[in-house]
Amino acid sequence: MVLVPWLLTGWDLEDPFPGWVALRVVGAVLVVLGAAVVLESFARFALEGIGTPAPVAPTEHLVVGGLYRYVRNPIYVADAVIIVGQALLFGRLWLLLYAAAFLAVTAAFVHWYEEPTLIRQFGAEYEAYRRAVPGWWPRAGAWTPSK
Repeated sequence: MVLVPWLLTGWDLEDPFPGWVALRVVGAVLVVLGAAVVLESFARFALEGIGTPAPVAPTEHLVVGGLYRYVRNPIYVADAVIIVGQALLFGRLWLLLYAAAFLAVTAAFVHWYEEPTLIRQFGAEYEAYRRAVPGWWPRAGAWTPSK
């Protein structure tokens, strides 16, 4: 979400059309909000899950608090928001294609690797969570697990 856009843009600003400054501000806000979601989610993995989001150091507990009560994949959604924000901030609309490609690859990873791994690791607990909380578009209200 940072390295590839930097390699593609060099962080050089472009103004695709007059008045782009307002969209640049929107882009900066999206980058900041996305980064805040990523940082909160990483902290939640460490504190609630006793682990990391990385497959090499997975959590001991299923992470279902905070933003995970609304959407199963807040880090991936936030990463895409950051890339869209960078597209607006740097005036490089073709980064929107990169955001779409990122989501497609990530969705495939989630479907083929992450979800089967979580089912094996957490079983019925993850199945109940998966049924209640959408993967990519946040639910309107927070989900509360039944004890």
